[in-house]
Amino acid sequence: MSPRQITVLGECVADAFTEPASAPHELALRVLPGGGPANTAVALARLGTPARFLARFSGDVFGRLFRARLEASGVDLSHAVAAAEPSTLAVAELDAQGQAAFSFHAQNTADWQWAPAELAKVDLSDTACVHTGSLALVREPGAAVVEDFLAAAAARTTISIDPNVRPLLVRPEVYRARLEHWCSLADVLRLSEDDLALLLPDTPPEKACDIWHAAGVRLVVITRGADGALASLDGERIQVPAVATQVVDTVGAGDSFTAGLLHHLGGRGFLGGRLPDLDLAAVAEACVFAARVAALTCAVAGPNPPWQSELAER
Repeated sequence: MSPRQITVLGECVADAFTEPASAPHELALRVLPGGGPANTAVALARLGTPARFLARFSGDVFGRLFRARLEASGVDLSHAVAAAEPSTLAVAELDAQGQAAFSFHAQNTADWQWAPAELAKVDLSDTACVHTGSLALVREPGAAVVEDFLAAAAARTTISIDPNVRPLLVRPEVYRARLEHWCSLADVLRLSEDDLALLLPDTPPEKACDIWHAAGVRLVVITRGADGALASLDGERIQVPAVATQVVDTVGAGDSFTAGLLHHLGGRGFLGGRLPDLDLAAVAEACVFAARVAALTCAVAGPNPPWQSELAER
């Protein structure tokens, strides 16, 4: 079965990685196009799922970079907005394990300025799933507009949310205050163990899943790096191991996991509603596939998810 379209809504971020400079007292930066929702849209399209990205693109050098990457990956940008504001920039420093710590330059940038009219005419008749999350759901003034769009879409599509908490830019309590409402809208909640620690400190993953199920979300997947993933469907749980790989960095790995999960579920016809036919065996298969996609992303520099042909080769 060919997967139906997945519409992704959210931000693009210019990820600037520090590198050794050629002269003293200088800092060299290598800029790659990123942003959690944009990475997910790219990964979906490369895997073969028709992916549409709803974004606000600046006309600056970074905005042009974003557009070029998404278009080259086959993402539909027909409903993207040409924005007057500048692009969002994140400066990343990698530790010895390839984990990135980001500092953001995001004041009054294009990604957060959604107006209701910009989303009002988006046709979702061909969309099986709407995926969003990260900063687009918490940065004002656009966050409320995005929530309203999800509420309207929930009646006819599967809703997927990745909170992707960024505590240096938005206080975790802002996410906590909105999370119960997001769970009432969402069918799929994918988050990292770092997100869990910020959203529900000192809460075991299993208990967190039950809290979010009670709020309305059917499928919760918590990714745990080298320890794999915990998936919980209406309280039934399964642990999925990570795929061994030589890690260059982990940037975009969670976004790729989400894309792999949604691609696999969509290709088997589960997306398009409240997941009525989904069972734990299908969740396990989707998570195993998603772990492969994430591992291939970790094996290269930056948020560079694999193409479908690369998966077929392995």
